[in-house]
Amino acid sequence: ELRVTESGGGSAQAGGSLRLSCALSGDLHDNVCVAWFRQTPGKEREGISTIYRGDGSTTYSASVPGRFNISQDNAKTTMFLQIDSLQPEDTAMYYCTAEYCSGDVRPLVRYFSYWGQGNQVTVSS
Repeated sequence: ELRVTESGGGSAQAGGSLRLSCALSGDLHDNVCVAWFRQTPGKEREGISTIYRGDGSTTYSASVPGRFNISQDNAKTTMFLQIDSLQPEDTAMYYCTAEYCSGDVRPLVRYFSYWGQGNQVTVSS
């Protein structure tokens, strides 16, 4: 079983940057993928990016602009989502999620079972 806990959200000004953190714990080994999603009211959860714990390889959703960057720390127990040049449309609830995997997978909801509680990001113009 895996557990994830997001932190680092909050309010920010357009044009600024924000880094979200995801603390990963539980029955860990290299074959774990961690992904970031976001969701706004009335819309489906949108996949942003995935990172494979084993070698740090990453996948980004084609719909996500290049302002997003996923990474992990050396211990592979904290994953990050860096958002640069924040836009008001980045306002959303951001979720971290994890799943056992054999390699990097696309950030699709159906691939992931272990979800965090979500962390609100609000960007003002």
